[in-house]
Amino acid sequence: MSLIPRPTLKDPERGDARTRLLEAARDVIRARGFAATSVAELCKTAGVTSGAFFHNFENKEALGVAAASYWAETTSAFFANAPYHDHDDPYDRLLGYIDFRREIIQGDPAEFTCLVGTMTQEVFDAHPAIREACAASIFGHAATLEPDIEAAMAARGIRAAWTPASLAAHTQAVLQGAFILAKATGDRDIARDSVDHLRRYVELLFSTATRDGTLQ
Repeated sequence: MSLIPRPTLKDPERGDARTRLLEAARDVIRARGFAATSVAELCKTAGVTSGAFFHNFENKEALGVAAASYWAETTSAFFANAPYHDHDDPYDRLLGYIDFRREIIQGDPAEFTCLVGTMTQEVFDAHPAIREACAASIFGHAATLEPDIEAAMAARGIRAAWTPASLAAHTQAVLQGAFILAKATGDRDIARDSVDHLRRYVELLFSTATRDGTLQ
């Protein structure tokens, strides 16, 4: 299962050249990496000319920044409609989110890994503009978990040294690390194992925290 359903090259409804290039970047960069992806390959995958590329993007870095923003936009819609939101209890929604992340680890690593995580690992020093766009995507997604974490803490009377923001960021750290392990081994099950441990950690965190924030 790909994270975002995408049309094929033969689909006449694929959209304008800019959207097609962004979709190509999403898929090709996850498979090959940012440095190994050429403008020519992106144009071929998108089915557009190099003139169309440079009409929409000043250079490859500009495409990388736009691709990170496009990833944030499209994945936000994907997760906003995910079934874990149907739970009444915010704690169940948090666990449901983790379960959903495990469920969509399917297919090859290029199909389930994170575009912005992939680019960050490559370009964090060489292309700060891309790095910042990737950070905005990662932390923007993490922020969507904070209300449920905060509500779950309040419902259980938990006042802890850790914050909803720090736990939300930790979920992304585990997921990004899980993707790296899957890429390193070619085994998606190792990524699922990491997500299983994340779920156990959250369960333990909420079951052992006391009202004053200490651990039992």
